[in-house]
Amino acid sequence: QMMKFAWDNYKQYALGKNELRPLTKNGHIGNMFGGLRGATVVDALDTLYIMELEEEFQEAKKWVEKSFDLNVNGEASLFEVNIRYIGGLLAAYYLTGEEVFKSKALELGEKLLPAFNTPTGIPRGVINLGRQDTRSLFSPCSGMSWSWGWASAGSSILAEFGTLHLEFLHLSELSGNPVFAEKASTFQFVLNKVEKPEGLYPNFLSPVTGNWVQHHVSIGGLGDSFYEYLIKSWLMSDKKDSEAKKMYDDALEAIEKHLVKKSAGGLTYIAEWRGGILDHKMGHLACFSGGMIALGAEHAGEERKQHYVDLAAEITNTCHESYARSDTKLGPEAFRFDAGTEAMATRLSERYYILRPEVVESYMYMWRLTHDPKYRQWGWEVVKALEKHCRVEAGFSGIRDVYTTTPTHDNMQQSFFLAETLKYLYLLFCEDDVLSLDDWVFNTEAHPLPVNHTNFKA
Repeated sequence: QMMKFAWDNYKQYALGKNELRPLTKNGHIGNMFGGLRGATVVDALDTLYIMELEEEFQEAKKWVEKSFDLNVNGEASLFEVNIRYIGGLLAAYYLTGEEVFKSKALELGEKLLPAFNTPTGIPRGVINLGRQDTRSLFSPCSGMSWSWGWASAGSSILAEFGTLHLEFLHLSELSGNPVFAEKASTFQFVLNKVEKPEGLYPNFLSPVTGNWVQHHVSIGGLGDSFYEYLIKSWLMSDKKDSEAKKMYDDALEAIEKHLVKKSAGGLTYIAEWRGGILDHKMGHLACFSGGMIALGAEHAGEERKQHYVDLAAEITNTCHESYARSDTKLGPEAFRFDAGTEAMATRLSERYYILRPEVVESYMYMWRLTHDPKYRQWGWEVVKALEKHCRVEAGFSGIRDVYTTTPTHDNMQQSFFLAETLKYLYLLFCEDDVLSLDDWVFNTEAHPLPVNHTNFKA
């Protein structure tokens, strides 16, 4: 019902725009997708299909067939276009077999390839989706890529170049062209060569030299999905990609040794690391890690398996506490463990909730792997809180302060709310065979990709 409400309002007020602005009842385009439109449509396709909202799915499919234009100009985030558009189209194709989704995914995938034209093969973060022009590596011509202005000194971001290979392996599988898999796997070779401080992976790397630009390590934003895609790459390869598994195991060991901490009140959290100095905060984005560690625990050696299940449960519990300790029962963008504060935001700029999925994502994995009923109970608390505080007359909106019961809305129904938050909540209450974890791997936008469909290993 929540999905139908979110979709119907998007369709009525914003169809073809990237997101719905539910308070003003209009559409938002934004600057992340470089001229591409319909982000909510593509992000919602598989959720509508899985929930058997057939009429709504057909509306979305029709928009993709008739109105989804790939001949656009403008600077786009390679990462966002990949996880939302390529991921959404691939999942829709694998679930339905409808050729339109496959052909659009492949056509869009080709437009992303110039981003990899760098000295190291590590892609830059921004790609111009217009006319492909490869005359010069670094000219801002169409088809050329350069890094986000705010990224440290023209560097590439770990979570961005490390969150391409699940989708790109499938592009190679479907097209018969190995170039996608080869380009998206280059980062493994580069990262194996470069020295890791204490075994950790900093967030910024130069695509020119292949060296770290600074030593900030985070399991939240900028780092997060790099780690997630290592374990998922191994699972998607039917456990054949041993290189990815080893990188994951080694990274997790370093994270546990240097970043995992326990607060005075007994809450386990993952701190951030700035050149050896710990920052005792955890972002909402880092809350996916409970689910990731649980997923990886299934495949650890017997003696380590229980250890990782316990660690996953402790981190997920901490993220639940960040929700439980707020007046709205929704969690803040970041929460801290310092000066007597535990699992709460201390800064005004970190008190907002933008319909993010990472906490319910971990509930879904923890439920599937333990069947402890508390995870469904916690999920239901989120459903009630979303209905009470985020549902507005024409859709769902983020809120600016989770610590007040009369929150101000931010007037944005994020596309990932339909792709991820509602999908993970729905799956939490489904039987385990609905998108079984044995057969499907979710990309970092919750788009399911099938296991072992790929023969390409770069």
